[in-house]
Order: sequence, then structure tokens, then C-alpha cells
Amino acid sequence: MLNDQPSRFGLGRALVVGFSLVLLIVVYQLMRKIMIGARWDSYDTWTVVTAALAAMACALPGVFLVLRRQSMMGDALAHTTLPGIVVAFLIAHWLEQSGWISSATYDSWRHAAMFIGALLIGVLSAVLTEWVQKLGRVEASAALGVVFTTLFAIGLLLIRLKADQVHIDPDCVLYGIIETTVMDTVPNTNIPRAAVVNGLVLLANSLLVVVFFKELRISAFDSAISTTMGINANVMHYALMAVTAATLVSAFESVGSILVIAMLIAPAATAHLLTDRLDYLIGISLAVAACSAFLGHLMAITLPSVIFTPLGYPEVVDTNTAGMMAVAAGCLFVTAALFGPRYGVVSKLLDQARLTRSIVAEDVLGLLYRLEEESGVGSLAINQLTAMIGTTTWPTYLALRGLAASGDVTVRGSVYELTDSGREKAKHLVRAHRLWESYMAKHFDLPADHLHESAALVEHFLGADLREELAAELDDTAEDPHGREIPPEKA
Repeated sequence: MLNDQPSRFGLGRALVVGFSLVLLIVVYQLMRKIMIGARWDSYDTWTVVTAALAAMACALPGVFLVLRRQSMMGDALAHTTLPGIVVAFLIAHWLEQSGWISSATYDSWRHAAMFIGALLIGVLSAVLTEWVQKLGRVEASAALGVVFTTLFAIGLLLIRLKADQVHIDPDCVLYGIIETTVMDTVPNTNIPRAAVVNGLVLLANSLLVVVFFKELRISAFDSAISTTMGINANVMHYALMAVTAATLVSAFESVGSILVIAMLIAPAATAHLLTDRLDYLIGISLAVAACSAFLGHLMAITLPSVIFTPLGYPEVVDTNTAGMMAVAAGCLFVTAALFGPRYGVVSKLLDQARLTRSIVAEDVLGLLYRLEEESGVGSLAINQLTAMIGTTTWPTYLALRGLAASGDVTVRGSVYELTDSGREKAKHLVRAHRLWESYMAKHFDLPADHLHESAALVEHFLGADLREELAAELDDTAEDPHGREIPPEKA
């Protein structure tokens, strides 16, 4: 019976884990050689550190956006915070020109204004989305589209009108130039300012997740239950939007507003394919974000020369790190989608193959048992078994190989016969089949020739407990609707 087989995911997990370990070893050795050839230095290290901190800071709120099925809200916030940033620049610039703040403290005031603007615009975006949804009686996605495009357009318009006065670089804001962050360091150190800013945001987000873990978890999965437990779901929603917006702003100058969308969603989506536990999901998201930063920068400084030099373009030696970070995050997501131990495509194919082999093996046992029952001799060749079961040769071969290895069938020349252990398993299978036919005949007005098909499917899933319940329901009847004996549970 299927209930007595190994865990459904056992074989798939073992193969996937083994393949993953081999793949990691190969990738490690390859990356090690590439890094040596690329002449890695401290600038590359700090670039990766800054990128990793920014990516991990974005990944934390991204986890809860993915769980709440609000991934597009992260996309919208990455763009709608743009007018908040522009207004913050304008206010900071006006304060400096008016003499309210000095040039020495301008950067500090600018960053503070950016955070405040992001917090306000994040909450405003969420409120406007709900307002448009209720007032316009449209779906949440449509309301989000209206707010998203409107606020982003306002931000671009403000940049166009005021960029010359306050020296806003649209390319820096939108696309980021993470390679140059290593040039702006904390005085008397080699630590980039961007690394400090993103590190502090990561620390703040981590503390918020630890302190409000229970509230975030409950409100993410069921807002109605969280409200009944005294946790205001709306407050948690607006707080998450504000934290997300502030996090995005911290990464704008490092990786740009476009890349943060990938770092906000891709690590969490990748982790969600690998685990269903929230604490593991958060940890894996952080690891994926850090790996995306490392692999992205490594590919940015190595892949272009590998690809373009053979094509006759030796002058192309590197590319933008931020863009390659998104590519790396996408590659990690595809890898998880293919080889994830539970939801991966390969794992599902392996599980399906194992399930098919198990069902075919049980069909073989049942067929040989019925043949013995009718003629006294139960032995068939593989081609006969394949034709009578209605499958192909390969699944039958694998099923017979497994049955022979477990001692349930024996081979005599070219034919297969049941052993004592195989006969016992086959008896339980046939008993389940005939009990189900009897149950269907008792409770449903069906012709006798309509009972076999459903019983042939259900028999694989009826364990000893269910067989006992069916027998009790049928008052331990000895024959099925076709007049055939129902084998006893025990000899």
C-alpha cells in the first residue's frame, strides 16, 4: 500500500540535496578560479558588502510583502517614493540656501529629509490605493496602478523641473552606481557611507522583525484573526508600507530605485520555494540577497570579457553591478524553481515517477494474485504484465526491479511469480479493492460494471485502518458484488 511506502519526498529530496551539494562544490571551485583571474581587491570587497547590506535590508520587508501577496505594492513603492525623495532634496536645498543649515551638515539633513519623505509617501501610497479602490469600486491591482503611475509621474516631473537647481542625477536615483560608493567613505576609514547607511537600516529592520515577529506573522497570514487577537491589521499594514519605503530610500543612492524591486521580491520568492516556515524563510531570504550581491558583482567584472572577447570586442571588460545583481537574483530564483526539494519542477517529476512506480508495482502484485486465484498459477513475463496493466515497459521494469529487490516477487526464467511476502501485500491490496466495490454497491445505485474503475484507484490509498472501517461498515461481508471472495485481513 502507498501508506507503507517511504516518505513521498524522501527520494526527491535525497537526489536534489545530492545534486545541490555537487553543484555548490563546482560553483565554488569555478568562482574561486574566476576571482583569482579577476584580481579581486578591497574595492570589490566593499562594493559587495554595500550591495549585500542593501539587498538584505530590502529582503526583510520583502518577505512579508510576498506572504501578504502584495509583491506589486513593493514595486509601486519603489517608484512612488520618488516624489518624496525629490521633495526632500528640494526642502534640504532650500534650507541650505536660506541659511537654516550649513553646508557641512547638508548631507545629514538631506538623508533625514529623504527618510521622512519616504515614510510619508509610503503611508500615503497605501492610503491612496485603498481610497481609490473603495471610491472607484475597482480591484486592488487597478487602484495600485492608478496611484503608482500618478505619483511616479509627479516625481519624474519634479526631477525634470528642479534637477538643475538641486543637482539630482536621474541615472543615480533610478539605476544606481554602486561601484562609486566606495569613493565616499567615512572620514579616517575605508568604510563607504552607503555601507553604514544600509547597515543601519538592516539592523533597524532586523530589530523590528524580532520585536514584532508575532504581530507581523499573524497579520501577514490572516488579518481577520489578528484583529480578533487585538492586533490592528491596518496599523501593521501601514507600518510595513512605511518601513518598506524607508528601506527603499536607503538603497536608492546605492543600487537605484529600479533594482530594489528585484532585491525586495526575488530573495523572498526564492526562499518561499524552499521552505514554508517563516523563520527559515527569513534566513534564506537574507542568504539569497547576500549571494545575489556577491554573484552579481562577480559576474559584472568577469562575464563581459568572457562573452565579448571571442566576438571581437575586447574593449568590453565589465558591466553595471546593479544590473547583474538582478540577473543573479533571477538565476537563483530559477534554480530554486527547478531544484527546490518540495516545490521544484525536478523534485515534482521525481515524486511523480516514484508514485507511478509504486502504483505500477502494486498493480503487478494484484494482477499476479488474481491470476493465482483464478488458475492456481501466477506467473507472467514482463511484456504480458505491461499489456495487462496498460502501461509502458519502462515503468513495469522499474516496478519489477523494486519488487524483486524487496523480495516480493521472484524471477523464474523470464517470468515473475509472487513470494510469500508479496502474496501477503497483494492480498491486502485485493481486499481493499473488493471492500471498496462492496461499499460503493451498498451506498450507490451503480451497475456492477461501474464499480471496478474507482476501486482500482482507491485501493492504493486504503491502509489497514480504513480497510477495518470498511469491513465494519459492510458487516464483514465475505464476497464482493461480483461474487468473488474478499481475502481476510489476517490468515
